[in-house]
Amino acid sequence: MGKSFPAILPEHEAFIKKQHIFFVGSAPLNAEGHINISPKGHDVLRIFSPTEVAYLDLTGSGNETSAHIEDNGRITIMFMALEGPPEILRLYGTGRVILPDMAEWDELAQHFDLLPGARQIIFIHVHEVKTSCGYSVPFYSYTGERDTLQKWAAQKGEQGLIDYRQQKNSTSMDGIVTPLGKRFSGAKEAGHS
Repeated sequence: MGKSFPAILPEHEAFIKKQHIFFVGSAPLNAEGHINISPKGHDVLRIFSPTEVAYLDLTGSGNETSAHIEDNGRITIMFMALEGPPEILRLYGTGRVILPDMAEWDELAQHFDLLPGARQIIFIHVHEVKTSCGYSVPFYSYTGERDTLQKWAAQKGEQGLIDYRQQKNSTSMDGIVTPLGKRFSGAKEAGHS
């Protein structure tokens, strides 16, 4: 049976730190919009307090989580034991998108290894932690991280990443403008003034 907690306990933190993958869930307010679930690898998640976590978000083919946070703030992170005793742990909260040109970036970014392709930090205020059994989750063995995304980002170069993000990361599947998209459109407007 699942249990609910108002904050991350020390045993939750220990469990989270053992996991090599987590999943991020978000959705727009529009009932016809797409629900998004995104896997995250690498050592990109940090716990700042029992109610505050953040992860370094790397450039990808979409930017749904960022758009959904802009739309309504809701976000869920799920961890599950793929080795050892079964367990699932979810963090429910509200998020904020922190871009590299924002005042908070420098303070938060120092807590991460800034991997090639880092595009934003997703900062989450956790209002509920839920654990459940995970009895039917199969065993998987961790053998290492893929370096494909980092190589791709390094090959693109900074301007290539900016161009890619402008094309692929400015709006969600449902047309919600992301914080990056707002930056790009603001830069265009400033250039035309």
